[in-house]
Amino acid sequence: MNIHEFQAKQLLARHGVAVPEEEVCASAEAARHAAGQILACGNKRIVIKAQIHAGGRGKGTFKSGYQGGVKLCQTADEAFEIAGAMLGNVLVTKQTGPEGRLVSKVLVAAAPVILKELYCAVLLDRATSRPMVMASTEGGMDIEEVAAKHPEKIIKEPVDPSLGWMPFQGRKIGAALGMKGDLIASAATFFGGLYKTWLECDAGMVEINPLCIVAGADGRESLMAVDAKIGLDDNALYRHPDLQAMRDLAEEAPLEIEAGKHKLNYIKLDGNIACLVNGAGLAMATMDIIQHYGGMPANFLDVGGGATREQVTAAFKIILSDPNVKGILVNIFGGIMDCDVIAAGIVAAVKETGLPLPLVVRLEGNNVVAGRQTLAQSGVAIITAGSMADAAEKIVKAVGK
Repeated sequence: MNIHEFQAKQLLARHGVAVPEEEVCASAEAARHAAGQILACGNKRIVIKAQIHAGGRGKGTFKSGYQGGVKLCQTADEAFEIAGAMLGNVLVTKQTGPEGRLVSKVLVAAAPVILKELYCAVLLDRATSRPMVMASTEGGMDIEEVAAKHPEKIIKEPVDPSLGWMPFQGRKIGAALGMKGDLIASAATFFGGLYKTWLECDAGMVEINPLCIVAGADGRESLMAVDAKIGLDDNALYRHPDLQAMRDLAEEAPLEIEAGKHKLNYIKLDGNIACLVNGAGLAMATMDIIQHYGGMPANFLDVGGGATREQVTAAFKIILSDPNVKGILVNIFGGIMDCDVIAAGIVAAVKETGLPLPLVVRLEGNNVVAGRQTLAQSGVAIITAGSMADAAEKIVKAVGK
């Protein structure tokens, strides 16, 4: 589950990470009031940030023609004007796609004096099955670009799960980033709080870009999370009702919300061949083989290892709600799952929805003979396939691409 920047900073601050003074606002008048209070505390500049679940906001463009979802200003009246231009309008960035995202909230924050921009993140290193803290001197850039062009500039600090995060590791990262003096002690506190946020929130990733070295009013340097992104592990949310309350359904695709109600893993894509598969690995392979034969998958849809007839019917209805879908490929390998149960679910779904599209079904595994008989005797228009390659080739041909 993704959360907004302001929510991510609230979680970081809760665990001892320094963040700017800020307030989230849903109206231009509220933004003016918040800016006035922040300026009254001695801050010289304000930054107004559109709050959507997408990156690239600063370089984005509103459909109204207004440029940029991140703006600096120096007065409360400027904050009012900027917030008014953002709120209620759709922001398009490189991550939103052409449809963009509606901005319903803005973050009004103090803009500190930034001396240097850095990067850091906490995530699970799947190669070692251990948590890892990453950092780089190349703040403000996409970490993928840094990894591709300057891999030597990425610092990696693994964490021993039996010991947890140790203060010396924070000092070690600080030194590797070129920090000295008081900043080294600041780094120990900062990275400790960062790791604690990741661990206690059951986060998939905590990313600070940029992590900034800022100058205080007294001239002392310190570390501050000027921007933040946190992705939470959906499977652990039952332990965190406070984090569940942070979910913003307006930022999620309606079909994905509906799929979640039926415990289906669904992600909409841009193609026209829908996939209904059990198992994430098989689903990825199915999408790959569709592309291999010249088609484009319309979705990722994993019904899980124990899907019921009702879930299969719900999956068909979700698929048919996408107007781009021109054909459906069902690819089921029955391990725990009974192929005959799935076959019955497919037949019921086709009859209930009056499926107007070509449907190719490939079944293999547990009770597959009975499943194939159920399909053959159903009286509905189903194209059967004996292998993944056969299924992909048939559905691509059926949709005409």
